[in-house]
Amino acid sequence: MILGAFLAALGQLGDRAFRRVLWRGLGLTLGLFALLFWLVARAVAWVVPEEVSLPWVGPVGGIDTVLGWAILPVMLLASVVLMVPVASAFCGLFLDSVADAVERRHYPAVAPPAPLPFATQMVDAVNFFGVVVAANALALIVYPFAGPLAPVLFWAVNGYLLGREYFTLAAMRHLGRRAARDLRRRHAGTVWLAGALMAAPLSVPVANLVVPILGAATFTHLFHRLRAGHPEPPAGRSPAR
Repeated sequence: MILGAFLAALGQLGDRAFRRVLWRGLGLTLGLFALLFWLVARAVAWVVPEEVSLPWVGPVGGIDTVLGWAILPVMLLASVVLMVPVASAFCGLFLDSVADAVERRHYPAVAPPAPLPFATQMVDAVNFFGVVVAANALALIVYPFAGPLAPVLFWAVNGYLLGREYFTLAAMRHLGRRAARDLRRRHAGTVWLAGALMAAPLSVPVANLVVPILGAATFTHLFHRLRAGHPEPPAGRSPAR
């Protein structure tokens, strides 16, 4: 079931809706980093004087320029490290359209869900970004003591996080947040294994940029396949959003 869902998502990776989400995420990420570079450069120019007077040397100019160039490698390194999580967070704002594309192609008989409010998607994306950063920061403390099991720990931690996020995203579109959480708990092992499959490309540069899109598509398939054996919420009760 998991492999079938993953292969179906992989086969749709060239979909226009998928590419649109990827380019939006990358565009917003590069725009954010460009803005941060500009703000840091302005801050250095404002805080650091153009010229300082040193004992036995006298006036020395160009300090702000030297410091600006010295900070540039640090900023570039930070952008490389943060590129994937930030791009993933931005892509998370548009993953609803990925699920829509999957359902249009593979599940046309399913009633289209009510669109999630943008504010809800924003909160979910920010929360997920915070959880991923916190969990991986904690895991970094453990990695040195894990030895050869460090990759397993990486996949286990991120597999849980990715499974929880993407399955909930796919399920709450149709069931609401509370019912989506209950369904995820009933299939916790399957969701975790599928998340671990999504976590594997996280360690591959460039390929890790498509993890949010591939994850959203895979778990949309997985949700519909798991949902078949479970009843809908009782009529008349509005699912909690």
